[in-house]
Amino acid sequence: MCAKINLMSHLVAGYPSDDLAFTAAKALVDGGADILEIQLPFSDPSADGPAIQGACTEVLKRSYRTADGLAFIKKVHEAYPQIPIYLMSYGSLVYTPGVKKFCKVAAEAGVKGMIIPDLPFDFDEGLTEACKENGMVNIPVAAPSMSQERLAKMADAGFPYIYAALRTGITGSDTSIDQATMDFLNKVSAGGSKVYGGFGISSGKQSGALAGHVEAVVAGSVFVRLITENADNKEVLYKAVRAKAEEITAGV
Repeated sequence: MCAKINLMSHLVAGYPSDDLAFTAAKALVDGGADILEIQLPFSDPSADGPAIQGACTEVLKRSYRTADGLAFIKKVHEAYPQIPIYLMSYGSLVYTPGVKKFCKVAAEAGVKGMIIPDLPFDFDEGLTEACKENGMVNIPVAAPSMSQERLAKMADAGFPYIYAALRTGITGSDTSIDQATMDFLNKVSAGGSKVYGGFGISSGKQSGALAGHVEAVVAGSVFVRLITENADNKEVLYKAVRAKAEEITAGV
C-alpha cells in the first residue's frame, strides 16, 4: 500500500456560503487534507481560473469583506487547530490596511502562512518580515516562466517553503506531469526549501506522479467545482469533496 500523499487543499472563504464552505473544510480534513489554503475573495485575480474566479464573484456579490473572510478562517482554525491554515490573497488586500497590521490580524485568526502570488519574493512590501514577527511564513510562488537566474535567486533566498506553480497561465486546467515538471521542481528545491506543487491537479494519478518530489500536492479548482456542482445539497457536497480528497491523498 502506498504511503499517504500530503495535500494542501484550496477553499474560497464564504463560498457558496460560510456554512457550506465550513462543510467543505470538514470534508477536506476528514478526507486527509494536511493543510487548508483559504482564499480571501478578490475581484481581479491574476492567477485564478474560471472556477475560482466565479466563486470569488459570487461571494463578493454578498458584500463579503476581508473581516468576514478572517472570521471564517478563525472558525475553521478553532474547529481544526491541528491543521495549518495558509491564507491566499492578492497584494492590494494586504497592502491597503498595512502589511504589518494585516499580518497581525491574520495570525490572530489562526493563519500560519501567507501565499500572495502578485507580491514578488524580493520586493514583498515587508511581507516576509511581518510574517516572521507574527509566527507565520511567507510562501512565495515560483513559475516555469521565471528566468533561470531569478528562479535560482528565489531558491537560494532561504524560504522554508515555496509554492511551485507547475505551469504558466491560470489554474484550473489539467496539468501534465512530465520530465520538464520534475526538472522545474528540482530547481525550485535546489536551495533547500520544501516545495508545494500545484496548478491543475485534479486526480490521484497526478498526485501519485508528484509524490516524492514535493512536500505536498496542491489542489484547488477541482474542489471548488465540486462545491459548485453540489451547493444545493450539503450531504452530497460533503461526500463528493471528501471522496476527491481521499483520491488525491491516495495517489490512485
